[in-house]
Amino acid sequence: MSDERGCSASGHVVLAFVLGGLVGAGIALLTAPRSGRETRERIREFSDESRKKASEYTEHAKEKLSSAVEHGKEFISEKKSLISSAIEAGKDAYTKEKEKHTHSS
Repeated sequence: MSDERGCSASGHVVLAFVLGGLVGAGIALLTAPRSGRETRERIREFSDESRKKASEYTEHAKEKLSSAVEHGKEFISEKKSLISSAIEAGKDAYTKEKEKHTHSS
């Protein structure tokens, strides 16, 4: 579980870094001394690149989330099986003890 929290924290750091870079690049584009046409073209390229990076990050996040959900399902299934086995063992032990006391009475 702590490993998943570590992945989540590092994911937030990466997202913050990427967003900070994008904001910085956007500010640099808007403040650079260029003609209006050049600036619009650079902004268009920047927005296309930003969209692509955001899409890649989103896809990566979906994959991580899907993997975590699958891991969680497996974990729950394992624990459910263990609990069911423990309950059955408890029932068997109870039945055996009950039979011992019934026969000895």
